[in-house]
Amino acid sequence: MAGRSSAKTDMSYDARHLSVLSGLEAVRKRPGMYIGSTDSRGLMHCLWEIIDNSVDEALGGHGESIEIALEADGSVVVTDRGRGIPVDIEPKTGLSGVEVVMTKLHAGGKFGGGSYSASGGLHGVGASVVNALSARLDVEVTRAGKVHRMSFRRGEPGRFDDTAGTGPLSPFTPFTEPTPPEVVGKAKRGLTGTRVRYWADPQIFLADAQFSYSELVDRARQTAFLVPGLGITIHDRRGVARDEAGEPLAERTEEFRYDGGISEFAEHLSHDPALTDVWRLSGEGTFTETVPVLGEDGRMVSEEVSRTVGVDIALRWGTGYDTTLKSFVNIIATPKGGTHVTGFEQALLRTLRKAVEANARKLKAGKDRVEKDDVLSGLTAVVTVRLAEPQFEGQTKEVLGTAAVRQIVAKTVDRELKAVLESSARPAKGQSAALLEKVVAEMKARISARTHRENQRRKTALESSSLPAKLYDCRVSESESTELFIVEGDSAMGTAKAARDSEFQALFPIRGKILNVQKASVADMLANAECAALTQVVGAGSGRSFDLASVRYGKIIIMTDADVDGAHIRTLLLTLFFRYMRPLVEAGRVFAAVPPLHRVEIVNRGKANEVVYTYSEAEVTALLKKLDRQRKTYKEPQRYKGLGEMDADQLAETTMDPGMRSLRRVTMADAERAQNTFSLLMGSEVAPRKEFIIAGAAALDLERIDA
Repeated sequence: MAGRSSAKTDMSYDARHLSVLSGLEAVRKRPGMYIGSTDSRGLMHCLWEIIDNSVDEALGGHGESIEIALEADGSVVVTDRGRGIPVDIEPKTGLSGVEVVMTKLHAGGKFGGGSYSASGGLHGVGASVVNALSARLDVEVTRAGKVHRMSFRRGEPGRFDDTAGTGPLSPFTPFTEPTPPEVVGKAKRGLTGTRVRYWADPQIFLADAQFSYSELVDRARQTAFLVPGLGITIHDRRGVARDEAGEPLAERTEEFRYDGGISEFAEHLSHDPALTDVWRLSGEGTFTETVPVLGEDGRMVSEEVSRTVGVDIALRWGTGYDTTLKSFVNIIATPKGGTHVTGFEQALLRTLRKAVEANARKLKAGKDRVEKDDVLSGLTAVVTVRLAEPQFEGQTKEVLGTAAVRQIVAKTVDRELKAVLESSARPAKGQSAALLEKVVAEMKARISARTHRENQRRKTALESSSLPAKLYDCRVSESESTELFIVEGDSAMGTAKAARDSEFQALFPIRGKILNVQKASVADMLANAECAALTQVVGAGSGRSFDLASVRYGKIIIMTDADVDGAHIRTLLLTLFFRYMRPLVEAGRVFAAVPPLHRVEIVNRGKANEVVYTYSEAEVTALLKKLDRQRKTYKEPQRYKGLGEMDADQLAETTMDPGMRSLRRVTMADAERAQNTFSLLMGSEVAPRKEFIIAGAAALDLERIDA
């Protein structure tokens, strides 16, 4: 540690330094215990700790704005308009409130419920850990008409000489005795807040550790949704962003504020057409728990305390089948759920099951029981609870463990959702009826799919008639080695039949463009002849009932013409696979064939002519120039307008023979981004798609379009 190494040469190094550094030295020796890692993830963790302190002030009703700036010199600045860190002397330590918060682990206003009834930060180590892992940290506190400043180097308080410029390399003089923050200016009456600026220590963090602007934006947007009325502004002044011309931007800025809170969050998360409005379910409950409390004699004693749990849930159902559920405790995301999510799902199922049973005759539900997957289909929900000192399972805070929360959330959902379903108001009544019909339809689809899977056996000669008549199946029964080619048009089908290896390659033709399932409902998709036939050929069901183990072929290969219509058909097919057979895409078993655009025959005197295939205009141009330089003779290049223009040998050689062809695997590296892209390009809203096309028109390579 820097402080210790200087002790050998600096005679002013004394007990004051040791007392300050003793607690934070463990942080510098084992940073992974506190921030997880020393790469970009750990760097972002430090930033969240500082931001969460500001958000906690806003949660407490103090301050309505937070500003975050990534500076060009590598520092980060977080400014809020909360009450400001106390600057008076803390009696037990004799230090100022700023120094206690910044140098003492487990010190702050989040223990005992005195200052924060519900906070995002919990362990009380955030600010002090960031301070210990920073080459320099400056704090400015605005309180009582004054601006107070205090600086630290690797957790040690002192003063920097910024005559030659502000930064971690400025000359530093450590304090040898407790020193209050320096008053550096005056402030307007009533203005309060805290400004923290720090430089991450290169001795701790890896050289390639970087702040992620996109991650910061996503977290800021999420926080703004969770704290209605809180404005969060982000500035990136590092010069790493570029404009459309490729020039570096001096600054890029994002600003978020959502007065609608989690209702707007649910709207933001949903992608399918709405079946219901966003319904808000709110309530609260109390419970008691026994906690250890430090007595006046210094001993820990058990004491029963009463806790209040606030429940706020926003949910809406859409026409799709995907489920999006985000859960939070205070403002802490709990991606792996916990007792609050368990209570929510149990009450949701119980309430909707009762509603379906009460209307079973009208809904033609029969005696089958609604299950959890039926009610979660098409649901977008944001589940938030607020309570003091929540108990989490593990250090990562990903799972809420406070047992009493489950029953409180369940009672709130039971009461509030029942009131909505039984409401006589016209909009709510119609939406409730539509929701119950959807739940029953999902139940019937699940039961039907299960029955189909149980009755379905691997294809045999006796069963072949149950498959679509236009399917040209293969002879091998082991699905791992088989391939299904989805072929565009009947003209290409004749050539493909002669080109395939019927031992393991199956062919299924489609006529024209299939249904755009991004716009259509589940019922429309199932009623569409092409979609239904293709689903039957794949043999694993669709939607929630899709069973990857039942897929009849090892590879699904989309083979379309190399033109605009072919690209459109390929996109429509990929939309079907993404929406209703997503596990197939996630497993990397969907491919796009890459047929050639040109065939160039090179004339060789005295021996057979050589044939070269090219796959783009640029490639064929480069080939012809090369042949001209070599003074080789060649026939007029043949341009393939479609697969049907090839003979069987050419199609097999270029597109179907596993030993010679090229395939493009369809992957899902980012599911959320893929979902947004499909919604943009294939969804029902025209205006965003038009803006996307206009914005990208200038960058389009016209040679890639076969018009």
